[in-house]
Amino acid sequence: MKTALLSRGLRQLTLTALLAVFSVQALAQELGIIRLATTTSTYNSGLLDYLLPEFEKSHGATVQVIAVGTGKALRMGRDGDVDLVMTHAPKAEAKFVEDGAGIQPRGLMYNDFVLVGPKKDPAKVNHTKDIAQALKKVAVTDNMFISRGDDSGTHKKELNLWKAAEVAPTFSGYREVGQGMGKVLQISSELQAYTLTDRGTWLAYKNKVDLKVVAEGDKRLFNPYQVILVNPKRHEGLNTKGAQALSDWLISKAAQEKINNFKINGEALFTADAK
Repeated sequence: MKTALLSRGLRQLTLTALLAVFSVQALAQELGIIRLATTTSTYNSGLLDYLLPEFEKSHGATVQVIAVGTGKALRMGRDGDVDLVMTHAPKAEAKFVEDGAGIQPRGLMYNDFVLVGPKKDPAKVNHTKDIAQALKKVAVTDNMFISRGDDSGTHKKELNLWKAAEVAPTFSGYREVGQGMGKVLQISSELQAYTLTDRGTWLAYKNKVDLKVVAEGDKRLFNPYQVILVNPKRHEGLNTKGAQALSDWLISKAAQEKINNFKINGEALFTADAK
């Protein structure tokens, strides 16, 4: 009798396991590949490598990450080349939605920007909290400043900050390199130049470069991230079901906790802020 019950129990467990496998396989076939265009700053921070495997495993999906500047990510969304975007340029994102290219914008998380430069700080910025004054000092002293120059969210922010400083970024030390955030930090380190970076990428790279934070704390350096679905009414063949599942998961309590728990050397790179 006990042997029969045990055998029946094993069969039930086996059946349950098989059903679970078939469910995951069916979900994988249903969700397929989800194309996410995001910023190089998000990618360079390591956050997506930390977050996405759990989503892929639990949802039986594959997320294809395309790391580019915010401007290009939004253009890819407009062209229907991706299913959703994760970016950090509020004005450009608002226009993306207003124009009907994107739907369901959701606040996801935030951090801030910081100005970094040589440890000797030749511009004598001295950890000022007024970012406009800090940039003005860099320009007036004609120190080298490396700009991403790639229409990214960081580049857009930098150009707005030069306007706030009432300085045209045309001084001889100003260089546009058209590279992602991690590469820009490496170039700035090699040339002992100043640059603007998001804090997440800075924390991921600070032990790899010979630079330090020289200005931070200005409220104008606030850096919010959103996730936005590409409008399925504009393009055929979008994986909107998969994009919706990923967006829903990113703002879930579990994913938001993971974002808050993502740290390097005990320092949090992002603060979850789903609304």
